Amino acid sequence: MKSIAHLDLDCFYVSVERINDPSLIGKPVAVGGSPKGRGVVASASYEARVFGVRSAMPASQALRLCPHLILARGHYDQYSSISLALYKRMLELAPIVERASIDEMYLDFTGTESLYGNDLPGFMKKLQRIVLDEFSLPCTIALAANKLVAKIAAGTVKPNGVITVPHGTEAGFLAPLPVGVIPGVGKKTEEFLVARGFRTVADVQKHTQEEFLRLLGKHGLWIHSASLGRGSETVESESTRKSISREETFDRDIQDLPQLEKILFALTEDVCSSTRKKEWKARKVSVKFRYSDFTTFIRERTIEPTNSDPVVFATAAELLRSNFDRRRKLRLIGVRLSHFVDDTQMELALTEDGEKEKKKFKAVDDVRKKFGDAAVHVGSSGTKEDELG
Repeated sequence: MKSIAHLDLDCFYVSVERINDPSLIGKPVAVGGSPKGRGVVASASYEARVFGVRSAMPASQALRLCPHLILARGHYDQYSSISLALYKRMLELAPIVERASIDEMYLDFTGTESLYGNDLPGFMKKLQRIVLDEFSLPCTIALAANKLVAKIAAGTVKPNGVITVPHGTEAGFLAPLPVGVIPGVGKKTEEFLVARGFRTVADVQKHTQEEFLRLLGKHGLWIHSASLGRGSETVESESTRKSISREETFDRDIQDLPQLEKILFALTEDVCSSTRKKEWKARKVSVKFRYSDFTTFIRERTIEPTNSDPVVFATAAELLRSNFDRRRKLRLIGVRLSHFVDDTQMELALTEDGEKEKKKFKAVDDVRKKFGDAAVHVGSSGTKEDELG
């Protein structure tokens, strides 16, 4: 049986702004754009929500609802940095962690019961304390048999709550809740169901799959299944389910191999830089070819985990040279990295050379961020003679 926790940071953006400025604690606060333009609310504190202030609401409307609302501009780079730091910390406590968004993640604790004294529900309270003590962030945590029930359960105890739904009690737990708690039941669908007598999840449970198939089609099957507490039990590390790719369509079709290699090199720099930002290393390099007649091919090669520009380019260039039909012209070329290894989950320490390379590419990325992608390049040969240029 699975043990999956849903961790939801309460009013994450506002919480970070309160770390920056403690005077905001206890006051109605919203993070978002200026009310003078088309700014919208990205996050609102619970003190602001009392007045009807909600995410995605125009900032000007939020101020009309709550005249004493404090609008913070937001520090989105900081939010991303803190989210990543929390993700890394959670990887020390759970075998698999999946970030559902910048302020939500799923943690699979299956198989760790003995590690936490056979009391995972008790550890959820300790986990909440860890997040508060180490990151100064309030959060809500729910433990259940699958992701769907864990997410719904977390919503019932926000903010700053902890709840466990014991195995086998999913349908009973969901039964008294309003039908709108089911993911995928939006406002219109909820109104549609309520108008037909389906006010609670229990009302859905009383009917058959066939009835809901006739009522709402395939979406009805999902709603009925969810009402019984059936959901995904798979928590995926983000590095195993993502790919990063860049491609370029040419103004004029190209047949010249050196010119294609130059373009491929620029695309490689881009994908490698993005991969390093996520602290991933790719195990597969793919090159996409599209000819003038729109026929498209993808060629791939598995390599040792890397995010190095020269190594990736050497692989991509070899795929280009060995597969490009030089009698034809290309209208598009692309490069993709996939099958990632997450640096934060790699236990092997960096060698001295590896540490030097990591510092070198950090310097490269910093320069590119400040002066543009063309400001600095790394030699493409992958040899010791490579220099910053």
